[in-house]
Amino acid sequence: MNKPQVPNSMAPNSSVTVGNVVFDNKAALALIAGPCQFESRQHAFDMAGALKELTAKLGIGLVYKTSYDKANRTSLSATRGAGMDAALPVFDELRKEFSLPVLTDVHTEEQCAIVAPHVDVLQIPAFLSRQTDMLVAAAKTGKVINVKKGQFLAPWDMKNVVAKITGSGNANVLTTERGASFGYNTLVSDMRALPIMAEIGAPVIFDATHSVQQPGGQGGSSGGERRFVET
Repeated sequence: MNKPQVPNSMAPNSSVTVGNVVFDNKAALALIAGPCQFESRQHAFDMAGALKELTAKLGIGLVYKTSYDKANRTSLSATRGAGMDAALPVFDELRKEFSLPVLTDVHTEEQCAIVAPHVDVLQIPAFLSRQTDMLVAAAKTGKVINVKKGQFLAPWDMKNVVAKITGSGNANVLTTERGASFGYNTLVSDMRALPIMAEIGAPVIFDATHSVQQPGGQGGSSGGERRFVET
């Protein structure tokens, strides 16, 4: 297969540093982990403390992930998180108290500039991975951008997603494989996608939980997520 070419003068960085964590397709394993949604300050501190202790024992890098709002829940009545106003001050505390970089999702263009000062990585949800204005707004914050590959995209299609970010002046991009839609309520993980996406030049993350979920299959929503950088 031909190497995917990013149609831009600026290539993505092959190595992206977040705090003291290095994401690189040739580097050691690093972990992005945390509760799927932000519930409370105490819950966030408990989770961050436990994860930091665990990863310290294992000798691997950690980026703490949680979402102040899960905007694509299956049900209108499903819990979505405590919201931006409650979460952002706690993100600041987590970064200071645990010396951990923090990653969270953004769902609108306006949220990018508001959230960016409080986190280290802005994550673009899979369903928004082709939204040009969203990608540009995130890129212009100067933060590291993690884009989850849409379930509807082929791995080589991510070259155009990356190009929208690098073309907006930001070369610090991570791309995440989170499974591909296969019929109704089913995702499959095609491991061939990992080396194909790596050819684009940005570090590749593997979402080990969302890529095997059954979206909407039980009328609920997904649980916590853990991702690993492809090595």
